[in-house]
Amino acid sequence: MSKMMDTYARQPVTFEKGEGVWLWAKNGKKYLDALSGVAVNGLGHAHPKLIKAINEQISRLIHVSNVYHIAEQEKLAEKLTSISKMDNVFFCNSGCEANEAAIKLARLYGHQNGIDTPEIIVMEKAFHGRTMATLSATGNRKTQAGFEPLVGGFIRVAFDDLEAIQQIASRKNNVVAILVEPIQGEGGINIPSNIQNYLKGLREICDQHHWLLMLDEVQSGIGRTGKWFAHQHTSIHPDVMTLAKGLGSGVPIGACLARGKASQVFTPGKHGSTFGGNPLATAVGYATLSIIEEDKL
Repeated sequence: MSKMMDTYARQPVTFEKGEGVWLWAKNGKKYLDALSGVAVNGLGHAHPKLIKAINEQISRLIHVSNVYHIAEQEKLAEKLTSISKMDNVFFCNSGCEANEAAIKLARLYGHQNGIDTPEIIVMEKAFHGRTMATLSATGNRKTQAGFEPLVGGFIRVAFDDLEAIQQIASRKNNVVAILVEPIQGEGGINIPSNIQNYLKGLREICDQHHWLLMLDEVQSGIGRTGKWFAHQHTSIHPDVMTLAKGLGSGVPIGACLARGKASQVFTPGKHGSTFGGNPLATAVGYATLSIIEEDKL
Protein backbone atom coordinates (compact mmCIF):
# COMPACT_ATOMS: atom_id res chain seq x y z
CA MET A 1 0.00 0.00 0.00
CA SER A 2 1.29 3.44 -0.92
CA LYS A 3 2.43 5.74 1.87
CA MET A 4 1.34 8.78 -0.16
CA MET A 5 -1.59 10.87 1.09
CA ASP A 6 -4.69 10.14 -0.98
CA THR A 7 -4.93 13.52 -2.75
CA TYR A 8 -4.93 12.27 -6.36
CA ALA A 9 -6.97 9.70 -8.28
CA ARG A 10 -3.81 8.29 -9.81
CA GLN A 11 -3.78 6.28 -13.03
CA PRO A 12 -2.38 2.72 -12.81
CA VAL A 13 0.88 3.47 -14.60
CA THR A 14 4.39 4.47 -13.53
CA PHE A 15 6.72 6.20 -16.00
CA GLU A 16 10.47 5.86 -15.86
CA LYS A 17 11.71 7.97 -18.78
CA GLY A 18 10.60 10.48 -21.38
CA GLU A 19 11.86 11.99 -24.62
CA GLY A 20 10.15 14.69 -26.62
CA VAL A 21 6.40 14.06 -26.57
CA TRP A 22 6.82 10.41 -25.51
CA LEU A 23 6.81 8.64 -22.13
CA TRP A 24 7.84 5.05 -21.36
CA ALA A 25 6.26 3.06 -18.56
CA LYS A 26 8.14 0.59 -16.38
CA ASN A 27 6.72 -2.26 -18.48
CA GLY A 28 8.23 -0.72 -21.62
CA LYS A 29 4.96 0.53 -23.09
CA LYS A 30 5.26 3.82 -24.99
CA TYR A 31 2.72 6.62 -24.45
CA LEU A 32 2.06 9.94 -26.18
CA ASP A 33 2.16 12.55 -23.41
CA ALA A 34 -0.98 14.59 -24.09
CA LEU A 35 -1.17 15.84 -20.48
CA SER A 36 2.24 17.53 -20.60
CA GLY A 37 2.59 17.48 -16.84
CA VAL A 38 -0.64 19.53 -16.58
CA ALA A 39 0.49 22.39 -18.83
CA VAL A 40 4.09 22.30 -17.59
CA ASN A 41 6.32 20.44 -20.07
CA GLY A 42 6.18 22.92 -22.92
CA LEU A 43 9.54 21.73 -24.22
CA GLY A 44 8.64 18.07 -23.93
CA HIS A 45 10.87 15.63 -22.07
CA ALA A 46 14.67 15.55 -21.97
CA HIS A 47 15.24 18.56 -24.23
CA PRO A 48 19.04 18.50 -24.76
CA LYS A 49 19.50 22.26 -24.29
CA LEU A 50 17.51 22.16 -21.06
CA ILE A 51 19.46 19.18 -19.73
CA LYS A 52 22.69 21.05 -20.48
CA ALA A 53 21.49 24.14 -18.60
CA ILE A 54 20.38 22.06 -15.59
CA ASN A 55 23.64 20.10 -15.40
CA GLU A 56 25.78 23.22 -15.69
CA GLN A 57 23.86 25.01 -12.94
CA ILE A 58 23.73 22.02 -10.57
CA SER A 59 27.50 21.71 -10.80
CA ARG A 60 27.91 25.36 -9.74
CA LEU A 61 25.17 26.35 -7.30
CA ILE A 62 21.69 25.02 -6.48
CA HIS A 63 20.49 27.21 -3.62
CA VAL A 64 21.72 30.05 -1.42
CA SER A 65 19.22 32.58 -0.05
CA ASN A 66 17.37 35.70 -1.06
CA VAL A 67 19.36 37.67 1.48
CA TYR A 68 22.03 37.71 -1.25
CA HIS A 69 22.00 38.88 -4.85
CA ILE A 70 21.54 35.93 -7.23
CA ALA A 71 22.92 36.36 -10.74
CA GLU A 72 20.64 33.77 -12.35
CA GLN A 73 17.62 35.41 -10.74
CA GLU A 74 18.56 38.84 -12.06
CA LYS A 75 19.11 37.39 -15.54
CA LEU A 76 15.66 35.79 -15.65
CA ALA A 77 14.02 38.89 -14.18
CA GLU A 78 15.60 41.01 -16.91
CA LYS A 79 14.32 38.62 -19.58
CA LEU A 80 10.79 38.41 -18.17
CA THR A 81 10.39 42.15 -17.76
CA SER A 82 11.68 42.65 -21.30
CA ILE A 83 9.18 40.33 -22.97
CA SER A 84 6.28 41.45 -20.75
CA LYS A 85 6.95 45.21 -20.45
CA MET A 86 6.63 44.86 -16.67
CA ASP A 87 8.97 46.58 -14.19
CA ASN A 88 9.97 43.97 -11.62
CA VAL A 89 9.45 40.39 -10.45
CA PHE A 90 8.97 38.37 -7.27
CA PHE A 91 10.00 34.72 -7.69
CA CYS A 92 8.38 31.85 -5.83
CA ASN A 93 7.80 28.12 -6.38
CA SER A 94 4.34 27.69 -7.91
CA GLY A 95 1.31 29.32 -9.46
CA CYS A 96 -0.66 29.48 -6.23
CA GLU A 97 2.30 31.19 -4.53
CA ALA A 98 2.48 33.70 -7.37
CA ASN A 99 -1.23 34.42 -6.94
CA GLU A 100 -0.83 34.66 -3.16
CA ALA A 101 1.82 37.31 -3.80
CA ALA A 102 -0.56 39.18 -6.10
CA ILE A 103 -3.36 39.06 -3.51
CA LYS A 104 -1.04 40.31 -0.77
CA LEU A 105 0.27 43.04 -3.07
CA ALA A 106 -3.28 44.21 -3.83
CA ARG A 107 -4.28 44.27 -0.17
CA LEU A 108 -1.13 46.14 0.81
CA TYR A 109 -1.75 48.60 -2.03
CA GLY A 110 -5.19 49.21 -0.57
CA HIS A 111 -3.89 49.84 2.93
CA GLN A 112 -1.22 52.17 1.58
CA ASN A 113 -4.04 54.16 -0.01
CA GLY A 114 -6.19 54.38 3.12
CA ILE A 115 -8.51 51.41 2.50
CA ASP A 116 -8.82 49.38 5.72
CA THR A 117 -10.89 46.49 4.30
CA PRO A 118 -9.69 46.04 0.70
CA GLU A 119 -11.61 43.70 -1.60
CA ILE A 120 -10.64 42.03 -4.87
CA ILE A 121 -13.04 41.19 -7.68
CA VAL A 122 -12.67 37.59 -8.90
CA MET A 123 -14.57 35.44 -11.41
CA GLU A 124 -16.95 32.52 -11.30
CA LYS A 125 -15.31 29.30 -12.58
CA ALA A 126 -11.85 30.79 -11.96
CA PHE A 127 -8.99 28.71 -10.60
CA HIS A 128 -6.11 30.43 -8.82
CA GLY A 129 -4.70 27.69 -6.57
CA ARG A 130 -5.25 25.56 -3.47
CA THR A 131 -3.76 27.64 -0.65
CA MET A 132 -6.45 29.23 1.54
CA ALA A 133 -6.40 32.65 -0.11
CA THR A 134 -6.15 31.35 -3.68
CA LEU A 135 -8.77 28.68 -2.96
CA SER A 136 -11.06 31.43 -1.68
CA ALA A 137 -10.46 33.43 -4.87
CA THR A 138 -11.22 30.34 -6.96
CA GLY A 139 -14.75 30.11 -8.36
CA ASN A 140 -15.45 26.41 -7.86
CA ARG A 141 -17.59 25.31 -4.91
CA LYS A 142 -16.58 21.67 -5.33
CA THR A 143 -12.92 22.60 -4.84
CA GLN A 144 -13.76 24.81 -1.85
CA ALA A 145 -16.13 22.38 -0.10
CA GLY A 146 -14.90 21.24 3.30
CA PHE A 147 -12.36 24.03 3.73
CA GLU A 148 -14.69 26.68 5.14
CA PRO A 149 -14.46 29.25 6.56
CA LEU A 150 -12.91 30.70 3.42
CA VAL A 151 -10.78 33.83 3.38
CA GLY A 152 -12.88 36.97 2.98
CA GLY A 153 -12.16 40.01 0.86
CA PHE A 154 -13.28 38.65 -2.52
CA ILE A 155 -16.27 39.73 -4.63
CA ARG A 156 -17.31 37.20 -7.27
CA VAL A 157 -18.85 38.04 -10.64
CA ALA A 158 -19.50 36.12 -13.85
CA PHE A 159 -16.58 35.81 -16.26
CA ASP A 160 -16.86 38.04 -19.35
CA ASP A 161 -19.40 40.37 -17.69
CA LEU A 162 -18.19 43.97 -17.65
CA GLU A 163 -21.59 45.29 -16.58
CA ALA A 164 -21.48 43.33 -13.32
CA ILE A 165 -18.12 44.89 -12.48
CA GLN A 166 -19.35 48.37 -13.34
CA GLN A 167 -22.27 47.87 -10.97
CA ILE A 168 -19.89 46.92 -8.17
CA ALA A 169 -17.76 49.97 -8.92
CA SER A 170 -20.80 52.21 -8.57
CA ARG A 171 -21.61 51.02 -5.05
CA LYS A 172 -18.30 49.91 -3.52
CA ASN A 173 -15.44 52.18 -2.49
CA ASN A 174 -13.09 49.57 -1.04
CA VAL A 175 -12.27 47.54 -4.18
CA VAL A 176 -8.54 47.57 -4.94
CA ALA A 177 -8.07 45.09 -7.81
CA ILE A 178 -9.51 42.68 -10.34
CA LEU A 179 -7.90 39.21 -10.50
CA VAL A 180 -8.74 37.37 -13.71
CA GLU A 181 -7.45 34.69 -16.08
CA PRO A 182 -7.43 36.03 -19.67
CA ILE A 183 -8.49 32.51 -20.65
CA GLN A 184 -9.94 30.35 -17.90
CA GLY A 185 -8.14 27.02 -17.68
CA GLU A 186 -9.57 24.71 -15.01
CA GLY A 187 -12.97 26.36 -15.51
CA GLY A 188 -13.25 24.76 -18.97
CA ILE A 189 -10.98 26.67 -21.40
CA ASN A 190 -13.35 29.63 -21.32
CA ILE A 191 -12.37 32.41 -23.73
CA PRO A 192 -14.08 35.82 -23.51
CA SER A 193 -16.55 36.40 -26.35
CA ASN A 194 -14.25 39.24 -27.44
CA ILE A 195 -10.98 39.12 -25.52
CA GLN A 196 -9.84 42.51 -26.83
CA ASN A 197 -13.03 44.25 -25.70
CA TYR A 198 -13.18 42.37 -22.39
CA LEU A 199 -9.61 43.07 -21.28
CA LYS A 200 -9.81 46.62 -22.61
CA GLY A 201 -13.00 47.12 -20.61
CA LEU A 202 -11.36 45.75 -17.47
CA ARG A 203 -8.36 48.03 -18.04
CA GLU A 204 -10.61 51.08 -18.42
CA ILE A 205 -12.57 50.28 -15.25
CA CYS A 206 -9.37 49.79 -13.28
CA ASP A 207 -7.91 53.05 -14.57
CA GLN A 208 -11.09 54.95 -13.78
CA HIS A 209 -11.24 53.71 -10.18
CA HIS A 210 -7.50 53.40 -9.47
CA TRP A 211 -7.71 49.61 -9.14
CA LEU A 212 -5.00 47.14 -10.09
CA LEU A 213 -5.62 44.86 -13.07
CA MET A 214 -4.05 41.52 -12.13
CA LEU A 215 -3.84 38.78 -14.78
CA ASP A 216 -3.33 35.16 -13.81
CA GLU A 217 -1.34 33.78 -16.76
CA VAL A 218 -0.19 30.65 -14.93
CA GLN A 219 -1.85 28.41 -17.53
CA SER A 220 -2.16 30.77 -20.50
CA GLY A 221 1.36 32.19 -20.40
CA ILE A 222 4.78 31.13 -21.72
CA GLY A 223 3.81 30.79 -25.36
CA ARG A 224 0.74 28.59 -25.02
CA THR A 225 -1.47 30.83 -27.19
CA GLY A 226 1.11 31.81 -29.80
CA LYS A 227 2.23 34.88 -27.85
CA TRP A 228 4.37 34.98 -24.74
CA PHE A 229 1.24 35.83 -22.76
CA ALA A 230 -2.44 35.58 -23.69
CA HIS A 231 -3.13 39.24 -22.99
CA GLN A 232 -0.61 40.16 -25.71
CA HIS A 233 -3.29 39.27 -28.25
CA THR A 234 -4.81 42.58 -27.10
CA SER A 235 -3.45 46.10 -26.66
CA ILE A 236 -3.70 46.25 -22.85
CA HIS A 237 -1.04 45.93 -20.16
CA PRO A 238 -1.78 44.58 -16.67
CA ASP A 239 -0.50 46.09 -13.43
CA VAL A 240 0.28 42.63 -12.06
CA MET A 241 0.78 39.30 -13.85
CA THR A 242 1.39 35.84 -12.42
CA LEU A 243 3.27 32.97 -14.07
CA ALA A 244 4.36 29.40 -13.30
CA LYS A 245 3.80 26.01 -14.98
CA GLY A 246 5.63 26.25 -18.34
CA LEU A 247 8.18 28.74 -17.00
CA GLY A 248 10.29 26.02 -15.37
CA SER A 249 9.71 23.05 -17.70
CA GLY A 250 9.08 20.88 -14.63
CA VAL A 251 11.45 22.58 -12.18
CA PRO A 252 9.26 24.38 -9.60
CA ILE A 253 9.12 28.14 -10.18
CA GLY A 254 6.49 30.86 -10.08
CA ALA A 255 6.64 34.59 -10.71
CA CYS A 256 4.59 37.64 -9.81
CA LEU A 257 5.40 40.58 -12.08
CA ALA A 258 4.34 44.17 -11.51
CA ARG A 259 4.63 47.54 -13.18
CA GLY A 260 4.04 51.19 -12.37
CA LYS A 261 2.45 51.88 -8.99
CA ALA A 262 2.11 48.14 -8.30
CA SER A 263 5.85 47.62 -8.66
CA GLN A 264 6.56 49.87 -5.67
CA VAL A 265 4.17 48.26 -3.16
CA PHE A 266 6.40 45.61 -1.60
CA THR A 267 9.25 46.65 0.69
CA PRO A 268 11.74 44.43 2.60
CA GLY A 269 9.95 42.19 5.07
CA LYS A 270 6.49 42.46 3.50
CA HIS A 271 6.80 39.24 1.50
CA GLY A 272 9.35 36.54 0.80
CA SER A 273 10.19 32.94 -0.06
CA THR A 274 12.87 30.56 1.21
CA PHE A 275 13.32 28.66 -2.06
CA GLY A 276 11.76 31.09 -4.54
CA GLY A 277 14.08 32.25 -7.28
CA ASN A 278 16.98 30.01 -6.32
CA PRO A 279 19.86 29.69 -8.81
CA LEU A 280 18.72 26.34 -10.23
CA ALA A 281 15.08 27.30 -10.79
CA THR A 282 15.88 30.65 -12.37
CA ALA A 283 18.63 29.23 -14.57
CA VAL A 284 16.12 26.69 -15.88
CA GLY A 285 13.51 29.42 -16.34
CA TYR A 286 15.94 31.47 -18.41
CA ALA A 287 16.93 28.42 -20.45
CA THR A 288 13.25 27.63 -21.10
CA LEU A 289 12.55 31.10 -22.46
CA SER A 290 15.72 31.02 -24.56
CA ILE A 291 14.83 27.64 -26.08
CA ILE A 292 11.32 28.84 -26.94
CA GLU A 293 12.89 31.75 -28.81
CA GLU A 294 15.70 29.79 -30.46
CA ASP A 295 13.47 26.90 -31.56
CA LYS A 296 10.73 29.34 -32.63
CA LEU A 297 8.13 27.59 -30.50
